[in-house]
Amino acid sequence: MKTPQALWRHEALPRLIDVVMQSDRITEWRKRAMEGISGVVVEPGFGTGLNLPHMPPEVTKVYAVDPAVVGEKIAADRLAASPIPVEFIGLDGQDLPLPDNTCDAGLLTYTLCTIPDHDRALAELRRVIKPGGKLHFVEHGAAPDPDIKKWQDRFTPIQQRIADGCNLNKPIAELIDRAGFDIEWTEARYHGQPKIGTYFTAGVASNPD
Repeated sequence: MKTPQALWRHEALPRLIDVVMQSDRITEWRKRAMEGISGVVVEPGFGTGLNLPHMPPEVTKVYAVDPAVVGEKIAADRLAASPIPVEFIGLDGQDLPLPDNTCDAGLLTYTLCTIPDHDRALAELRRVIKPGGKLHFVEHGAAPDPDIKKWQDRFTPIQQRIADGCNLNKPIAELIDRAGFDIEWTEARYHGQPKIGTYFTAGVASNPD
């Protein structure tokens, strides 16, 4: 029998996230991040397939990675409606079961916040994305305002317990740059309220040749 914590993490939370993350404004951020994405894509944090209906036709395949197995079940209608083949390859974005230089692009949407070892996950993306390939991303993270950032730091331990390890205060662009990607563009601003959870950064970075 599953514990209440396991039921929340593996059953209830993915369904709640599926509903909350379908808002029109969040979808616009997804579309912005996916502009120009093409070829074979690896997507840690595939979740319930909310990106799938908005992927351009230039995407030829998606390798899906997500720790919530129930996500594939919730995504069934989106998977059936999409012309893009999706292969579920694992549960852990920190350990991608793919050979080097397998993918043309990587996609991170509202995912890096929950990965415990973000440096390892980004190193794995660099490994499997071909030289010259792209990392497309949109994430919530550390705010530029010191007062907001202070409250993010205070609330992050609570957020981690409620939202399965989600951090409010990761410096998204800085982490991607530090991992060795060359950032081509970013767009960052507050998405709404409360500000501690809605400072979004979208962008594209390239994997150096």
